[in-house]
Amino acid sequence: MNAHWKQRPEGGGRFAIGLIRGIGSYGGRALARLLLYPIVLYFLLRRAPERAASRQWLGMALGRPATAWDVARHIHTFASTILDRVFLLSDSPERMTRRFAVDVSGLDALHAQLDSGRGLLLFGSHLGSFEVLRVLARKRPEYTIRVVLDKAHNAAITQTLDALNPEVAATVIDAGQDGPALMLAIQQAVQEGALVALLVDRVQPGAQSVAVPFFGRDARFPTAPWMIAAALKAPVALAFGLYRGGNRYELRFEHFSDAVDAPRARRAAVIAEHIQRYVARLEAAARSAPYNWFNFYDFWQHDDPTHALSSPDPAPQPGPRARDADVPVRDTAVHDAGGRDDCIHDDRIHDSSRRTGAGH
Repeated sequence: MNAHWKQRPEGGGRFAIGLIRGIGSYGGRALARLLLYPIVLYFLLRRAPERAASRQWLGMALGRPATAWDVARHIHTFASTILDRVFLLSDSPERMTRRFAVDVSGLDALHAQLDSGRGLLLFGSHLGSFEVLRVLARKRPEYTIRVVLDKAHNAAITQTLDALNPEVAATVIDAGQDGPALMLAIQQAVQEGALVALLVDRVQPGAQSVAVPFFGRDARFPTAPWMIAAALKAPVALAFGLYRGGNRYELRFEHFSDAVDAPRARRAAVIAEHIQRYVARLEAAARSAPYNWFNFYDFWQHDDPTHALSSPDPAPQPGPRARDADVPVRDTAVHDAGGRDDCIHDDRIHDSSRRTGAGH
């Protein structure tokens, strides 16, 4: 099984994705959902690594050997959420309400935070649909929501969906930019009172991480999101957008921390504690919706040297201060022994040196 998620090719080309978008936009969701069955069959027949990863995951999450039907259901759930992005991005608020039944919980604390004018980091994962977060934007259009993602990853899907709603696409913070620029963009958005959303469950090759028990086995999770939260002293909330079948979604918001307080002397321990707490919440949500797990690779792989990393607390590094920023740029990054600044991104923790000279 291929060990790392970033090494897997994108499923489907621009033509296939554009075809689904066209049928969905002009023929409706019910007709477009018929295309999900040949998509599932394609992955079952042609994508052995994803099929194997699905079996591994479902065996752990369900507590029994996964069947071919379980794997097909898993892939169908994933394909359903990809299709629904077309409608979540393009529908008007009224039409979205008619098309989807979204059960939202935990909004009171989120509203109180955003109504105070203070920005917020919203941490999600590849569990369910993060795009259903757009329901919040439709209900409260006065909120500014900025999503951090690497536009170069899964470019066909990203470009196709961007064309559906250029206004939403313009709010994306591109993780492909260099580390200091990316950090400044996140910092500015938080200072302006925005909700900045990131996916924080995948480790980029070469990025700092920490091992935490997840479904009974140690898995590695990135430290960069938590280092950024600590540097910005920003509150953190969690979001889980779970697909429940048909047109039903469950959107959960959970208050996590008023601020990640990580003094330099205890930074490694504090970051590890926060990651462990987060992983406990992720595991609880995943147990409630096992077919929503969309990391189709060996999540527990440890023999890949990019996973065998040192302490998440790097030695202090000198560096210039950001323009008008309160936090040194290098202090907001995860700096590894090779001198690379590992910065946050959504799909998607990004090693900026790979963009700025080391290749990517």
